[in-house]
Amino acid sequence: MSYRISTLLTRNLHDVFGEIDPARRRAAIDEVFTEDCVFYDPKGGVYRGRDEIDRIAGEIKATHPDFQYQPKAEAEEVGNSGRVQWGSGRPGDPPAYAGTDFIIARDGRIAAVYLFFDKL
Repeated sequence: MSYRISTLLTRNLHDVFGEIDPARRRAAIDEVFTEDCVFYDPKGGVYRGRDEIDRIAGEIKATHPDFQYQPKAEAEEVGNSGRVQWGSGRPGDPPAYAGTDFIIARDGRIAAVYLFFDKL
């Protein structure tokens, strides 16, 4: 299945990095990521393939299982890329941290995700 860039960005936030259930997270990864996908972490990590993205998304979510990602604005699309700015924290509280996800899509799936942390 092929998805719009804005849908890919939203699903990456909520269904991949925001999902606590491992089975639902893996199903979303298989749907929205290419097999040869890559995730670039600003701390220097590079995670290649669906298995690695699944592993690191689970590790990140485990550090703050009650946090939720909330987009700050509508996702933006240009060609085969897009970005969304977001905040993350406990529901009802101000965000504990914020970031921007930038993706490159291929055939309606995420081929690369670049994470940037933003100042609050």
